[in-house]
Amino acid sequence: MRNMKNRELARMFSTIADAIELKGGDRFRVIAYRRAATTLENLTEDIETVAEQGRLQELRGVGKAIASKIEEYLKTGRIRKYDEELETIPEGLLDLLAIPDLGPKTLALAYKSLDIKNLEDLKRAVADGSLAELSRMGEKKVNNIKKGIEIFEKSRERIPISEALEISENLIEYLRANPEVEQATAAGSLRRMKETVGDIDILATGTDGRKIIEYFTSCPNTERVIASGKTKGSILVRTNGEMRQVDLRILSRECFGSALQYFTGSKEHNVKLRRIAREKGLKISEYGVFRGRKRIAGRTEEEVYRTVGLPFIPPELREDQGEIEAGFREELPTLLEYSDIKGDLHVHSNHSDGTSTILEIAEFAESLDYRYVAICDHSKSAKFAGGLSEERLRKQMQEIDRMNMGRELRILKGIEVDILKDGSLDFPDELLAELDVVVAAIHIGFRQNVTERIIAALENPNVDIIAHPSGRLISRREGYEVDLNAVIKSAEKSGKVLELNAYPDRLDLDDQNLRRAKEAGVKISIGTDAHAKSEMGWMRFGVGIARRGWLEKSDVINTSNEFLLNQS
Repeated sequence: MRNMKNRELARMFSTIADAIELKGGDRFRVIAYRRAATTLENLTEDIETVAEQGRLQELRGVGKAIASKIEEYLKTGRIRKYDEELETIPEGLLDLLAIPDLGPKTLALAYKSLDIKNLEDLKRAVADGSLAELSRMGEKKVNNIKKGIEIFEKSRERIPISEALEISENLIEYLRANPEVEQATAAGSLRRMKETVGDIDILATGTDGRKIIEYFTSCPNTERVIASGKTKGSILVRTNGEMRQVDLRILSRECFGSALQYFTGSKEHNVKLRRIAREKGLKISEYGVFRGRKRIAGRTEEEVYRTVGLPFIPPELREDQGEIEAGFREELPTLLEYSDIKGDLHVHSNHSDGTSTILEIAEFAESLDYRYVAICDHSKSAKFAGGLSEERLRKQMQEIDRMNMGRELRILKGIEVDILKDGSLDFPDELLAELDVVVAAIHIGFRQNVTERIIAALENPNVDIIAHPSGRLISRREGYEVDLNAVIKSAEKSGKVLELNAYPDRLDLDDQNLRRAKEAGVKISIGTDAHAKSEMGWMRFGVGIARRGWLEKSDVINTSNEFLLNQS
């Protein structure tokens, strides 16, 4: 399966780093393994190809020792160092590091002092008060860990959209290589581009259902076969250390469209659609649209919607949020398309905490047929991310000016400037005024006057965009204590732009707030917040969420062929 070994190696190196850190080992070894994991996670080439060509040590962060471990894995499927580091750590303990506010030092202390080995042990220690009695703990920290456990448990019930898409696309590519398969596509909440999904559903048509199911269940990434029959198969695949279920249904050509509509959902959308059909004397099911016993439609989704007097409704809108009514009024939006995007307005380089050079970013942007890309590294207060001083920023600006000479793509001089606790910005206005784009963001003080600070930034004439306005991380935290309605109102008043951050664990603003912003006339910028050139591919997730928020091309500023923000 495409790049699955890259991801598995990245997971293993990241786990080795976690294990060393948990044991209080050499921090430089921890950094080395994490750097290698990041490189492999972002590698677009197949690691086997790189190894075969003898180029492993050309990869950033891969020296002789790491390269030998990669070769060991490719030959044997195992890494001795991985087994050795995990041998003395109870199963499930490292998983707890994904809990917000529970760092390796706290976890190590809890393990040694309270024999906490898994999630149930940790929950018990929180409940009986023993965790709060540990050194340097307290009621506030324990409460934060308790909230973190809730977020952790919730996130494990769902699959991130980025992971679900990779699994489904790999499996669909695998299925389409079989001549028995005529068509195959994803359904469910994945097709609706929800930010997280449950099980992964794939629908297909073909000449021999049993043979297709047998082919599906024998795919290289199958860990366990749950079911295998004539028309349905279910498997478990492993990705990023987690087991994920994938279901395949084989359908007849005559009902493929109606089944795709049915299994895409949402439930609420389908219930309303079927009620409308009944009022017209029709019945809609996964097997087709029927008048009495006669099937009158079902080959395509367009046929299904047409029978009740509706145009095709894009999957991202099917949430019973007014899309059916808009369809009857002929007022459905012409949704944003990926091809509409002409540039990325939030990318980090290796000048701060990114891994790619500005030249590498520019060349990757050119490969995407972009017209511009904004380099927005962190400002000086973000010491954790190698934030730029004023002097370093000016040197970067000069470098960008030189690189823009003779280049069709325009590299924009930008910054992700911190909004400080008093609402001021991390750089003086005179410096910010020299930049092409200023993206302002909060990275500290998540509970300290966030709404007022963001509004103060919006009122600064040099700020163009507010980054990740809610501050949420889907798998780790709920976000800032912020009044987004007030932020949207302020953005409308000041004519400023709010970001849809396409990083898969942010997707911030979410679809509901995007729709509120659209209704208020506030423009949106989609930025990937990429920290490696390959992460600029996350734009597809931003476009998917934008479509869920009813956004059209005119609602998004980086659909223009020219970057226009500072030309007014």
